[in-house]
Order: sequence, then structure tokens, then C-alpha cells
Amino acid sequence: MMNRDRFPVDPWRLVETALDLEDAGVTETLFAVGNGYLGLRGNHPEGRQAQEHGTFINGFHETFPIRHAEQAYGFAEVGQTIINAPDAKVMRVYVDDEPLSLDVADIREYERSLDFRDGVLRRHILWATPSGKLVRIDFDRMVSFEEKHLAVLSVEVTVLNSDAPVTVSCQLINRQDGEDVYGGTPNATKKAGFDPRKADRIHERVLQPQEYWQDGLRSTLSYKVADSGMTIAVVADHVIETDNEFSARTLIEPDIAKNVFRVQAKAGVPIRVTKLVSYHTSRGVPARELVDRCRRTLDRARSEGVALQYERQRAWMDAFWTRSDVRIGGHDDLQQATRWCLFQLAQAAARADSQGVPAKGVSGSGYSGHYFWDTEIYVLPFLAYTTPLWARNALRMRYLMLPASRRRARQLNEAGALFPWRTINGEEASAYYAAGTAQYHINADVSFALAKYVRSTGDDDFLRREGVDIAVETARLWETLGFWRESDGEDTFHIHGVTGPDEYTTVVNDNLFTNVMARFNLRFAARTVREMAEDDPEAYRAAVDRLGIEPGEPEAWDRAAEAMHIPYSPAFGIHPQDHVFLDKEVWDLEKTPADQRPLLLHFHPLVIYRYQVLKQADVVLALFLQGNHFSDEEKLADFEYYDPLTTGDSTLSAVVQAILAAEVGYQDLALDYFRESLFVDLADLHHNASDGVHVASAGGVWTALVSGFGGMRDHFGDLSFDPRLPADWPELAFVLHWQGTRLGITITRDEIRVAASGGAPVGFSVRGAAFVVGDGEEVVVPLADQGPVIPGKPSLKQFADMRREDGTFLSASVPTVTSTIPVITASVPIIVTESSLETADPKVGADS
Repeated sequence: MMNRDRFPVDPWRLVETALDLEDAGVTETLFAVGNGYLGLRGNHPEGRQAQEHGTFINGFHETFPIRHAEQAYGFAEVGQTIINAPDAKVMRVYVDDEPLSLDVADIREYERSLDFRDGVLRRHILWATPSGKLVRIDFDRMVSFEEKHLAVLSVEVTVLNSDAPVTVSCQLINRQDGEDVYGGTPNATKKAGFDPRKADRIHERVLQPQEYWQDGLRSTLSYKVADSGMTIAVVADHVIETDNEFSARTLIEPDIAKNVFRVQAKAGVPIRVTKLVSYHTSRGVPARELVDRCRRTLDRARSEGVALQYERQRAWMDAFWTRSDVRIGGHDDLQQATRWCLFQLAQAAARADSQGVPAKGVSGSGYSGHYFWDTEIYVLPFLAYTTPLWARNALRMRYLMLPASRRRARQLNEAGALFPWRTINGEEASAYYAAGTAQYHINADVSFALAKYVRSTGDDDFLRREGVDIAVETARLWETLGFWRESDGEDTFHIHGVTGPDEYTTVVNDNLFTNVMARFNLRFAARTVREMAEDDPEAYRAAVDRLGIEPGEPEAWDRAAEAMHIPYSPAFGIHPQDHVFLDKEVWDLEKTPADQRPLLLHFHPLVIYRYQVLKQADVVLALFLQGNHFSDEEKLADFEYYDPLTTGDSTLSAVVQAILAAEVGYQDLALDYFRESLFVDLADLHHNASDGVHVASAGGVWTALVSGFGGMRDHFGDLSFDPRLPADWPELAFVLHWQGTRLGITITRDEIRVAASGGAPVGFSVRGAAFVVGDGEEVVVPLADQGPVIPGKPSLKQFADMRREDGTFLSASVPTVTSTIPVITASVPIIVTESSLETADPKVGADS
């Protein structure tokens, strides 16, 4: 899926061997570096030819009033969008006062690489200047994982064949509030037209200058955000190392700081300029205090030395790969892409601390830097099983959002708390409620992630001190949102007026995913409260006092869960996505032109809502997350029905389809979906990788490997395996951390090996057979096969003879896209074109 001449296969690096500025936005994303707090897009250090000059800090945002065309009570009122932090990446090189400009330079050698082993971006260039000088320029860029607020950038320039004057101009630039003189604006794009996935634009000044100064080779800029009130400071130190003569000049203004080094370079004598940069942000601290924090960060880094920062980074990455790597035997191309995805998860979450994990991490401005359910369903499983502390930090973000979520629930006439569909500061920022606020399932998603974390880690302390608040308040919402209905002497619990994960079907009754996940949420809350009362009475009493838990609440949650209506169609033998989904006509995706995809950019939502068509797997996701509540036969039937209806217009879809395809037997199809998710950014399959990394898809890659091909499940906290190794994979190996014990899992076609180190013995099962592995032991379990195998893929042909409960047949079609006007008469439609309007009989169609 990639141009392997330009991007050769390397299992531990992403390498670019040829410069191409046409896809600059994509490569800016692919070569971005970050640590979960601070992110630097992969812009070239010259500061030119960029699609988006991006420096992003998790949670650093501006707010603005949402202007609805028609206002209604409870609509989101205040929008939030991530903003561009001052750009410290610029390190321009001049030789003979000629600038290195990549669009016109005579480049004799070029290589750019992102090394997953040390997290450093490197670029090598051999430049032939117009005067015939050969100049070697080596650049590297690192955002520290150890030092959350630190980035290190350096450039080394050597004129190989002559003496020459060399200038290195290092800059800090406020790009948020204006264009760089060399071009490039925030959120710039080469694509025309509306795209709801892109960040909101703010045209007024955002960053209000505060303190700015220079002291020797140290430069400082600081700002207050106009409306949100956040503050930011950036301080940069500069170190020059050379045996050549040089001088330094400086310039400081509110929106730019320059440190310029002029060098009389001798042939073959290198010049190295290193820039150490610190960023600090706050929601209330004055900018002056942030400047002091930056100074302390840099003082510490300078005293330790630059070399030590790189050594610590490498040690950090070594530890990360020891607990996180997934090895795919015999396929270096897949191995490279997998490690790129896993590295992106570290860059998005490692130092997010108690912030959320944005949909794009800190690699771009897509989706305005918002947090979605992506974290809980697609990213948190990786975090919980590899670095539990990061998962705990992500869940604490939701705990800290509870006050705002309680207010939101009251605004929507519900008890408990309702988490925002998209947010940065905890307030709902989704202006389109049908595909935003109506996705109440986010409450269950958060509780599901909490349960997964607690069961995999055994962290009951977090559950009892803070997690229980999430469980209780989300359960309370379901109890008031749902309602009871009696039919044929049976009481059932229903949830109406919600939207499931599939955003091509909105505001429906009894969405299966929502009901299934709400049932889990209610049971988990009830079980948590009861277990606390029995096992930790002190924590239980504190929770009762803090949350006002009534004696009968857990029992009420259990009753609602037991009576939850789970839609099922006997006529179709499947679970309908919602109450009326099967009444709609089928969208014929096989006959939909490629230039009309994705549907959300070419059809009005009302057109899409009238059809059986999915933006992403909905029922199928429920079959995976709550698979212990569905039989193998039900999973197969549901998968075969919904797969031909799923557009994959969401990057969240392919990973889930890969997992279920593998489980039910469509193994070749599973591998196809896995490759699609694996290369969604690397091959720019959705044509929007320039907006930032699809972090949830990257998290889904890990889940597809471990749960799809590795067959791992943890239902009810019981660890089990049922592998589905692809036919041409000789081996799949990964690491899981289960309640303090490290498990090394290796799967071949003939066996699965489970080795334990540290911690207590772990019980697990393989295809129903129980085993226990202790510290220092390895259990080897023979495998008779890799599960069922079904060739091909499901298609719309299966619908040909299907009848609904009312006896009507299903039919598949594509909405007509036409410039003609259909006039409907009692008998046949008459097509009236613009040219025939003047001569048309006014009586035709008048009665209709």
C-alpha cells in the first residue's frame, strides 16, 4: 500500500528516501514527534513548504460561542478547539547567504527517518549550492518522554569542499495569529470543500502577548488565550559547538524571537547548533509563573547535558518496547507498520497524564483536538495491558469531568452524569446533537473501560476511591433515560432516542449497541457497590456519603439490566441495529461510485438516514465487546448481514470488522481489514492523514492483533485464548500484563506458548481448557487448527430472498444524484429538465 522505493521496509524505522512536497501534509503527520503532552508536526526545519505548521499541546485550547442556525434548549453553547502553540521548529540554514529551500535546492542526498527505538526524527541532506559548494546538513528532533515539557532540536552543517559564510537562524514564531512571511497558515489545506473532520477556525487574535524577553542565547515568549483564559510560555536555549569563528545576534518581538548565528566556516569543519525548548501551559496560572517553570526545566536539562537526554530517551523506549511490542513473523512490512502504530500510541498517551487522549493525539489539528469515546474503546485496552499507569491517567480525566457531566445530565433531564461526546474542557462541544449528544453510549463506554482496567490490573484502590463515582453516576443516567414497558405479561426495559456508534443512523429506539453496553454498565455498577460493601466497608461508607447511594439503587440497576430489551428478528435471524433499521431499504454500496465516498461528504444526512447503510460497525462492535452474550451462530449471522452494509467511512470500523471476521471464520477478509487499518495513515487511505494520526485506529491495530488473530478475550475478568493466525504468518508474539504478572504469548500454527515472569500465578483458558502458569514457567498448548475458515466475503446477494416480518422483500439501490427534477404523477414519473420547463404542460403533475 506504500511506495516502497520512497518508503523502504525497515522493521524499526519509518524511512523516506526521496523528497516530495506534494504530500507534505501527510508526511508532516507521519514524521511528527510527541509525548502525549507536546507534539511537533514533521515540518521541515526551514519553516517553508508546509501544509500545517503545527505545534500542539494536549488540552491547550480556545473557546468560542457556537452559532446554531436555529437554537434550542440544551444545545451545546461553547465550542472548543486546539490552537497552535508558538513554533520552535524553525532552524534555517544559509550558505553564502543563499537559503536552503527544498522546493528549488539541488539535493544530491536525502533521507528522513523516524526511529521507533529512540523516538528521534532525523534528516540527512547533501546540498549542492548554486556556487558549487557541497553542504552536508544533518538535523534531528526529539520530544522527551522523560521530561514532559522538553524538546531538543539540533542541526549540524558542514561545508565539505570550500570555506564559506554560514548562517543558522533559530526562531520562535506565533503562527496561530498570522501567516509566516514564507507562507503557510494554521489549518491550511489543499483540499477544497466542507469537511466536518477538520478543526474549527478562529479569525480573531487568539494569543495575547504577555512577557517576552531575551537573555544571552535564551529567548522567551508567553501568551494568554483570549477567551479560554489559558496561558502558555515557551523558552528556548541555544548552544553552538564549532571550531569556526562565529558571532550571535538576537531579535525579540511579541510574536517572534530570533537567535541568529553567523559562522565563517572552514571546509570540513562542522557547525552544530542545538536548541533546547520548554513549553508549559495552564488553565489559570499567570504566564510569568510558566516562564519560571520553563527556565527551571531548561536549567535542569542544561546541567544534565544534551547527551543524557538522548540516553534517557533510548532507555525509556527500550522499556516501552519490552512491555508493548507485537512481533509478526516473516512480514517486515507489516512489522514496520505495526510498530509505527504502537509508537503513535505512546506519542499520544504517554505524558497525557490526567488529560485525555485526543482523536489525533498531538500530531495535528483534526477534530479540533477533542477527546471522544475513541480513548476508552480503542486506545485504553492497549494502555491497560501494556502500561497500566497510562490507562489510569486516562480514566482519571473522566473522573475529573464528573462535575461538568452531572450538570450536562441535569440539562437533559436525567439523573447521574452524561459524559460529553466531544470535548477538551469537559463541556459538550458537539454542535450536531443527532450524531453528538445523542450518542449516550459514551457513558457505557467509559464504564466498560474502567471495568477492563480494574480487572486486568487488580487496581481496586482506584475503583473504590474514584472509579466507583463513574460507575454509579453513569448507571443512574441509564435508569432515568430508559423506561419500562409491559408486553404479553413481560416487563422489558427500553432506551429510546439515542444514536449508536454508526453515525449514518441517528436518534433511534433500542439501538442494540447502546442497550447491550448499558446493560453491562448497570450490572457493573451494582456489582461494584455490593462488593465494596462486603470487602471494604470503609470505602463503601465513604462512597455512600459522597454519592448519596440509596439502599435499593443497586437492585434497581440489576432489574433494569436483566429486563433490557435486546432487539432480535426471527425472520432475518439477526439482531437489528435498532427498532426500525430493517424497515429501511438497503443502500447498494457495491454500485456506489467511488467519487461519492465517503457518503457524509456527498449526501445530506437525511438521505443517508433513510437507508440501511453504516458508517462503521455497530452491532459487530457489540458482538466483540460483549461477545460472551452472543452465540457463535448469532455472531456469524450478524456479521454476514452487516458487513456488506458497512462503508468503512470511519477509520474505527476496519479493526472491529477484522476481529469479528477472524472469529467467525472469514480469515482472508480479516487480514484485508487488518491491512486497511494498519495502513490507514501510512498510505493515507482516507485522504485526511494530513489532519493528524488516527490514534484510535492505531489502538485498534493492537486489538486486532491480540484479540483478532491472537484470540484473546477477558470477559468477566477471565483470560482466554482462541487463536486465528493468518495462513502465511509463521508466528505472532505479544506481551500482556495481567494483574502484575508479565505474560509472553507466542502463537504458531501448531501451538500457543504462555510464559510468565513476576507476580502471582495466572489462570487462563485455551478453547475452553483451563491452565495456570506461574512465575518463571511456560505452558505450551497444542492447537489442532486456527479456527473455522470461510472463503470470500459476505455480499448483498444474500438479501435477494429476504422478507421482513410483514412479508415485504428487501431491495438494494443507490440514491439518485441528478440535476433533473422528478415530477411524480399518479402513473409514472415524468422527468422535467431545465430546457423543458418552459414548454411543460402546467397541468402535468399539478394534482400531485
